[in-house]
Amino acid sequence: MEVVNVTADAETFTSNAYLALGESPTLVDAGAMTGVVDVIAEHTDDLDRVVLTHQHGDHVSQLDAVLDAFDAEVYAYADHPRRTHELADGDTVTVGDETCDVVYTPGHADDHVSLVSDASLFSGDVVVHDDGAFDDGSFGRTDMAGQSRERLVESIADLLERLSGSVEHMYSGHGGVFEGDVRSVVERALERAERREPKYPDE
Repeated sequence: MEVVNVTADAETFTSNAYLALGESPTLVDAGAMTGVVDVIAEHTDDLDRVVLTHQHGDHVSQLDAVLDAFDAEVYAYADHPRRTHELADGDTVTVGDETCDVVYTPGHADDHVSLVSDASLFSGDVVVHDDGAFDDGSFGRTDMAGQSRERLVESIADLLERLSGSVEHMYSGHGGVFEGDVRSVVERALERAERREPKYPDE
C-alpha cells in the first residue's frame, strides 16, 4: 500500500497526516499545514474517509478544509461536528488497501486511538519512532492537563498485545516513518515510558 505523508514539507508545527492510497483512499489525521488539500489533490481526486487518531489541534486544524474539498466521511472516537462514524475499541476500519483494528490508546489524549493491520501501525502520538526526546522508540508526552503517564503505559501495553509480528510499517503522528520490526520499537517505547521519568528536561 502506498502511503504519503502529505504534511512532510510543512514549515509550521503540524502532525504528520498520512494519505493511504489504493482501493479506498484514506487520510489518517488532517494536520495543521495550510495547503494540505493541494497536496492531497496531487495524489487522488477522491478521498473516501478521514480517520482521526485524536483531536489535538495539530492533528485536526485542517479537517474542515479537507472536508470542504472532498466528500469524505469522518471516523473519530470523540464527538466532532463533522463526525459521521464513531470509533470504538475493537472496531475495524479500512485504510487504503488494509483493514485496521481500532485500539483505544488514551494517556496522551482521552480520545486517542491507534490503527493496526497485519502490515501497518498508525500510532498517532501514543508511540513514535523518533521525536527529539528518544530515537528508536519514544512515546507521547503526558505532562499537560488531562494527560496521564500511567494510562499511557497501559495503552502501550495493550497496543503491544494486539500488534502482530508481521507489522513492518509504522506511521506515527510525529517523527519519521519506520520500516522494519515495529514490535521492537513499541517494546522500547513501553520500557522507557514505564520508567516514569520526565520525557523532556523541563517537565
